[in-house]
Amino acid sequence: MHILLTGSTGFIGRTVQRALERAGHTVHGGVSPRHLASQPGEVAMDFAHDTSPAVWLPRLAGIDAVVNAVGVLRDTRARPIDALHQHTPVALFDACAQAGVRRIVQISALGIAGSGTRYAATKRAADTHLLGLTARGDVSGVVLRPSIVFGRGGASSALFMNLARLPVVVLPGAVLQASVQPVSVHDLADAVVALMGPAQDTTGLIECSGPEAVPMAGLIASLRQQSGHGPARVLRLPEPLSRLSARLGDQVPGVPWCSETLALLGSDNTADPAALRRLLGHEATPYRRLVESAWAPAAR
Repeated sequence: MHILLTGSTGFIGRTVQRALERAGHTVHGGVSPRHLASQPGEVAMDFAHDTSPAVWLPRLAGIDAVVNAVGVLRDTRARPIDALHQHTPVALFDACAQAGVRRIVQISALGIAGSGTRYAATKRAADTHLLGLTARGDVSGVVLRPSIVFGRGGASSALFMNLARLPVVVLPGAVLQASVQPVSVHDLADAVVALMGPAQDTTGLIECSGPEAVPMAGLIASLRQQSGHGPARVLRLPEPLSRLSARLGDQVPGVPWCSETLALLGSDNTADPAALRRLLGHEATPYRRLVESAWAPAAR
């Protein structure tokens, strides 16, 4: 298949592209103006401004399927979250319906259903639009909502690994207690491949999670153990200081710790692991093996 992959230069997109190409597909990577299209198969696009279906129609010529892996945690002038998460994906999905490109995979996020964050609201809007097009029979869409995606190159993964190296870990109580089911980025990429092959008739919303839940404090302890370190001392950051630290992070562009992160990580992020297991045809990577399988240089 010829697959248009938006967000191909990002953490998840890079891994998805490699997995699709290994499976024999031809990937046309969507590249932002900051990364000028210079390699064969690259398609120049601007998710911050390409909010009309008419802009996308020429790019869909010869395309069999679309995977949207664009995502940002924070709103900035260069990368406005409303456009990147909602308006541009909606335009792309509508263009697919007009062009007859039926297969669409939208990579979203678990935990956004009940969240009041701007990140969640914009993601939900695009998900809902794609599911509506699918319900009407205009496209064959799938929304993947993974739990925390773990792997080398991910900002949140780097944050967790840095915390795991510290002899003393200080985090907000809500974050320490929140349950997560992290997903290896390679498992998520393999799920996308399955949706282009054995599971190509699958549609709708699929929650993707690892095999078992663990409190965030337990995850960090496990990552520390996997990295060859002894137990660390874990301290609970008082709530006022938690909010203050997040607000300070809001003022520093590019830093993964901010008010949105505090709200998202302070809530449970779990789901039935059976859905991802069915897509993969085997159990997903357990959190106790994440460093070996998703972080180590030898990983795929």
